[in-house]
Amino acid sequence: MTFRNRQRLKLMVLIAVFFLPLLGAWGMLHWQAGIPAGRTAHGQLMPPVPPLSEWPLADKLPISDGQAWWLVFDCEADCKKRADQWWRMHRALGRQADRVTRLRIGGNAEALPGGNTTRWSALPDWRDSSVLWILDPQGRVVLAYPESIEPAAVLEDMEQLLKVNPGMERHGT
Repeated sequence: MTFRNRQRLKLMVLIAVFFLPLLGAWGMLHWQAGIPAGRTAHGQLMPPVPPLSEWPLADKLPISDGQAWWLVFDCEADCKKRADQWWRMHRALGRQADRVTRLRIGGNAEALPGGNTTRWSALPDWRDSSVLWILDPQGRVVLAYPESIEPAAVLEDMEQLLKVNPGMERHGT
C-alpha cells in the first residue's frame, strides 16, 4: 500500500467516524427503532381558558391550599349522571384522591361527597357546557376534555399529572 493510499484510507475512516453516527441516528428516527413511544394527554393541552380566579362564578372559591388539583365540569344537561361519573373517577384515584378537588358549576343536584358546587354569575365567551377541565393547584387550566371522553382516559391523565407533580400530601377534602 502506497503512502497516498494510506492517507486516503485514514481520511475515509475519519469521515466514517463522524458521519456514520449521524446516519444511524437518522435511521433510528425515521424507522422509530429504539425510541420509546411518546406519552400524550388525552385532552386538549393548555386550552385558551383563563385561570379559575378570573372565572365569573357566583361564589369565589379559594385556590385551595396551593396543593390540590381541580377537576371542574359545567353541569347544564344530564347533571346527575356527569356528577356521578366524575365522582367515581375521583374515587378511583385511591389515596391520591385527596390531592384533587372537584368543582361542579351549575346543576340542581346535591353535591356529592368531597365536591364543591357553584354557578356562573355571567356566561363567559369561552364556556362550553360539555367540557371537563383539569386545573393545576394555582388554578390554571391544564387540560380540557370533550363530553365524549371516557373516564378511564381522564383517570390515566390525572394519575400521570399527580405522579410527575408529587407536591405535598393533603389530608381531608
